[in-house]
Amino acid sequence: MDQDMVMRARVQLLSANRRVVRGAEGLRIYRLLTQVEPEVYGSKLAYVLVEASASSLVRELPAQRLALLDEAVAVASALGAANPYRAKVLAKALAVRRELMGRQTPGM
Repeated sequence: MDQDMVMRARVQLLSANRRVVRGAEGLRIYRLLTQVEPEVYGSKLAYVLVEASASSLVRELPAQRLALLDEAVAVASALGAANPYRAKVLAKALAVRRELMGRQTPGM
């Protein structure tokens, strides 16, 4: 892992002055930092992935939405049972994934 990239991502988080960085920037930052500290950043990554799956950029692309949600489920599932955000982000990712799968019909 490139420590300069990790440091830059942490600085971007600090300079964002927000509780959660969203969008493409948030995905990039949290994907990187989750590799280094999964228990600290994994729940935020899962949260941002679920948000990204509902964005206008992928709303009409079920395969991409599903890929984002699958990643969110995998990240949230990998969090330790003691992580205070694990249950909430996992439940949300699974619920949105179920909703998406329910909308898809075989003929589409």
